[in-house]
Amino acid sequence: MDLKKIREEISRVDYEIIKLLNKRLELALRAKKFKPQVVDKEREKEVIENVKEIPLKLVEKDFSTKLFNDIIAECRGIQTKDRKLVGFQGEHGANAEVAIMRYDSKFVPISCLQFIDVVEAVKNGSFDLGFLPVEDSVEGGVSEVNDLLIDHELYICGEIKEPLNYALLTLPEIDYRGIKVVYSHQQALAQCGGFIARNHLEARPYYNAAGAARMIAESKPRASAAIAGTLCAALYNLKIIKENIEDNTSCFTRFVLISKEKCKEEGNKCSIAFSTRSDFGELYAILKIFKDAKISLTHIESRPSRLETSRNVFLVDFNGSDRNEKVIKVLAAVKEKAVMYKLLGCYKEAAPASGD
Repeated sequence: MDLKKIREEISRVDYEIIKLLNKRLELALRAKKFKPQVVDKEREKEVIENVKEIPLKLVEKDFSTKLFNDIIAECRGIQTKDRKLVGFQGEHGANAEVAIMRYDSKFVPISCLQFIDVVEAVKNGSFDLGFLPVEDSVEGGVSEVNDLLIDHELYICGEIKEPLNYALLTLPEIDYRGIKVVYSHQQALAQCGGFIARNHLEARPYYNAAGAARMIAESKPRASAAIAGTLCAALYNLKIIKENIEDNTSCFTRFVLISKEKCKEEGNKCSIAFSTRSDFGELYAILKIFKDAKISLTHIESRPSRLETSRNVFLVDFNGSDRNEKVIKVLAAVKEKAVMYKLLGCYKEAAPASGD
C-alpha cells in the first residue's frame, strides 16, 4: 500500500469509529430507561476493566482507560438531557429518519426491523415515541400500519409530510461513468424509472433504499450504486452522483408520531376508526352526522376488519379539536351508531409537503 491508499483506509476507519461512538451513545440513552439513576459506579468500573483486558498490541491500557473514561463521561452527560427516543422502521438514513429529524432535531431516531417492533417498544416504554408511515402519495394508505393503529392502544400525537427525494449514491472511489447497476427498494426504483432508463442502468430491487446504500458501503459491489436519500451519503460514507432523480417531485409520505398518551396540546385535526353493521346504510348515517355538523372530512378509507371478515373498518380524518363542544357531540353520536369506535388521536395538522 502506498501513502495515499493508507490514508484512504485511515479515513474509512475514522468514519467507523465515529459511527460506533454514536451507537454507543444511543445504547446509553436506551439503557437509561432501565436504570434508577444515571451514575452507576460498579458498572463503570466493569466497563473499564473489560476494556483493559482486551489483548491488543498497540492500544496501551493507560490509553484505553483514559479513552473510555471520556466515553463514559459523555454517556453520563447525554443521559441527563431530555432526549426522546423515537423508533422507526428501516435502516438509518431512511426517509422516516429524515422526517423525524425535521419534525424535531432533538429526537433520537432508533432503527427497527419491522413496524410492530416500533409499536411494541412504545407500548412497553423502551421508546418514548414511534414514527410510522400511514399514507403514500403514490401507493395510498399503508395497510400494515393502519391495522396496527386500529389494534393497539396508542395515540397519534403529531404528523409530518416528507417529500420523497432520491439521489444516486456510490463509493467515493467509483467513477460514475462505470456504473451499470442500481439497487434500491422496488418502489424507489419505480419512482426513478425515467432516470434509470435514460442512463441505461440495470435496476435490482433491495429490501430497503437505505439498506441498499448500506450494502454498497459494506459489500462494495463492482460498477454499482444505490438509489436512496442524501442522508445515506453522510451515514455510509458514499458519494452523491446526482440528486433529485425521481420522476415526480411532488411525491410525499405522511408519517404520524405515536405515543402511549394522548396529545397534551390541543390539536386541530382528528383521526378516528369505526366499523358499522352494514357498510352502506350505517356508513351513510355516520357520514351524515359530520355533514349536518358542517365538519369536512379530509380523508376516508376502508380496511377489512381483522376481527370480523364480513365487516370493514373505516379510517377518517377531519379538521377539528376533540376539545371543541361540537366535535365532542359528533364523536359521541358516531360512537353510539358504530359497532366499533376508536379515537386514534387529535393533533396538529402537518404543513403541506414541498410540491404538495
